[in-house]
Amino acid sequence: MTVMQTTTAAPTQQPDRTPADICSAPPRRHPRPEGQDRYTISEVVAFTGLTAHTLRWYERIGLMSHIDRSHTGQRRYSNRDLDWLDFVTKLRLTGMPVADMVRYAELVREGETTYPDRRELLEQTRRDVVSRIAELHDTLSVLDRKISFYETGGN
Repeated sequence: MTVMQTTTAAPTQQPDRTPADICSAPPRRHPRPEGQDRYTISEVVAFTGLTAHTLRWYERIGLMSHIDRSHTGQRRYSNRDLDWLDFVTKLRLTGMPVADMVRYAELVREGETTYPDRRELLEQTRRDVVSRIAELHDTLSVLDRKISFYETGGN
């Protein structure tokens, strides 16, 4: 079990669908159906693009918790774990510091009473992303002007 939180689906959702993930956009399709979703670390590496070292590190620092183990001690990841890793990967792309990601994971584990704190953390990250996008747009404008300059032969 991971720190993924779920909520019941909206009444309009089809009854055979699983609960909605409140932590991320709809995840990629899982390689295996629920109930048959036991992945080795090498399968998760192939599916996510993360390294085995990163997966172990995420577990060690508290980003991934309660990873099931086989009778021989090998990690066994579930579809919920894959969904959580997809969300964590998105947080990394935002530039969120690892310490904030770990804090978010801790808040999720603490339960629904932490919704306001989680929201604030995600809102701050969103503000940072919006600022970064603005900086990138400015940079893109500079590049476009330079490209235009060279297209016209410097005239």
